[in-house]
Amino acid sequence: MKNIIKLTDVHKIYDSGTHALKGVNLEVKEGEFLILLGLSGSGKSTLLRCMNRLIEPTSGEIEIDDENVVTAKGKRLRKIRRHIGMIFQQFNLIKNMSALTNVLSGKLGYVSLWHAITFSMHKNDVALAMSNLKRVGLDQFAKNKARNLSGGQQQRVAIARALMQNPKVIFADEPVASLDPATADSVMRYLGELNTNDNITILCSLHFLSLARKYGTRVVALKDGNIVFDGTPNEIDEKKFKDIYGEDAEEVEIK
Repeated sequence: MKNIIKLTDVHKIYDSGTHALKGVNLEVKEGEFLILLGLSGSGKSTLLRCMNRLIEPTSGEIEIDDENVVTAKGKRLRKIRRHIGMIFQQFNLIKNMSALTNVLSGKLGYVSLWHAITFSMHKNDVALAMSNLKRVGLDQFAKNKARNLSGGQQQRVAIARALMQNPKVIFADEPVASLDPATADSVMRYLGELNTNDNITILCSLHFLSLARKYGTRVVALKDGNIVFDGTPNEIDEKKFKDIYGEDAEEVEIK
């Protein structure tokens, strides 16, 4: 399988002086479900956000599907982002809008402003949005406002929204951090199905090793902006776990 993502010597230094990424080199093959592990502040979110230019890397090269993300501007950058779905910890939905409208907003990178304003008049878009809501088990909640949905339901709406982009890659930045264990597992299951059934490459940052073992095909662990582990989830024994999280860390199981 070909590499769909390649990072070469990527650094990120914030204005505060924090050196969040320290020369990260990473290659991700098409169809992988890659879990990013590490403590808060290890660089996981920074890495994901640099990859789609939500924040600017200080130096280094980033390629996604053979496109140079770092040098891309304007229309070219928007074209690259069309095929990168992004799922956030806090869902980033429009709370006063319906689940259906939130899912339709995933098409914004493809259509004109007037088309976006009149989404409800475009039957093909609505049919696709309803299909994607059905895939995450929420078609019956299409008319419900996002604010009236549970946290797990809101995150599933966010997954359906990402699907509107026909993504080749999905970046999920701590998508289950604010959810209870059972709901977290449910959300991860939907991401797993997209990876398995649609061959969508997924990079997902997590805290829980048990979820990484259950859903990930590969784990990359960060510590202080450096990659300290790259391998399969089952290769992380107690010693490697403490290398990643510290000597006092205790593994928490989510079943």
